[in-house]
Amino acid sequence: MLPRLIASDLDGTLLRNDLSVSPRTRRALDAVRAAGIPVVPVTARQPHGVKLIGQQAGFAEWALCSNGALAVHLSTGEVLFESLLGVEAQTALVQALLERVPDVVAVSIREAGEGFYAQAGYAALAAERDHKRDPRHMTALPLTEVLSSPSLKLALRHPTLTPADLLAEVRGLGLDGFHATHSGAPFVEVAAEGITKAAGLARLCAELGVAQENVLAFGDAPNDAEMLAWAGHGVAMANAHAEALAAADEVTLSNEEDGVAAVLERLVGDDKS
Repeated sequence: MLPRLIASDLDGTLLRNDLSVSPRTRRALDAVRAAGIPVVPVTARQPHGVKLIGQQAGFAEWALCSNGALAVHLSTGEVLFESLLGVEAQTALVQALLERVPDVVAVSIREAGEGFYAQAGYAALAAERDHKRDPRHMTALPLTEVLSSPSLKLALRHPTLTPADLLAEVRGLGLDGFHATHSGAPFVEVAAEGITKAAGLARLCAELGVAQENVLAFGDAPNDAEMLAWAGHGVAMANAHAEALAAADEVTLSNEEDGVAAVLERLVGDDKS
């Protein structure tokens, strides 16, 4: 039986390493949409980052951004839901983390993904690829201002620690009130407690009347693991992190080999490899 909704991560999954949508993948996406199956990007990116590849992929309807914290319609701009990390929780986290790991810097993403409030020193560590924003145009705010309003997502990074190591430090604090993960980008991503791609996808599917067992999901990173486990059928890429591989029901080809397209072609009987 065909799924009723397809959910796909973007970077490292649907996109090739140069951040392009291959012609084969676009054909496969168009074929499943022609069969009446919506394809929802589920990503750590913000709406502007999805729109950068929207035309290539044919995305024009619902997207789940900021690791499931934001559901937005890409054409109308309608926000279906938005979950925010409160000031008290994010301040307690950052203060405790700085005592444990000095030199951490932060960015607060707000205003349905359009507001980007970077701490002084963050831009020096960033590349345009990280947030799909030119570091030269990033703010240089005091930490108190960065933390002064609730965040859709709080990004934390360190000049020398890897995201995995920094995430271990966050978890080692033993605090609650937030959910921390990483997506393969060079920073830790913090959202409100209970917010994951799986939680956001479950909420969107409830709004659209799609049952869990009728969802097909694709992913490659640790922040995809919950979604792959939640979906009726979860597919990890051959290039996936061990957490995503362990959560999946199936492993397809890598993102460089159009692994998403390979599965979608099988669904609609359209092998154009």
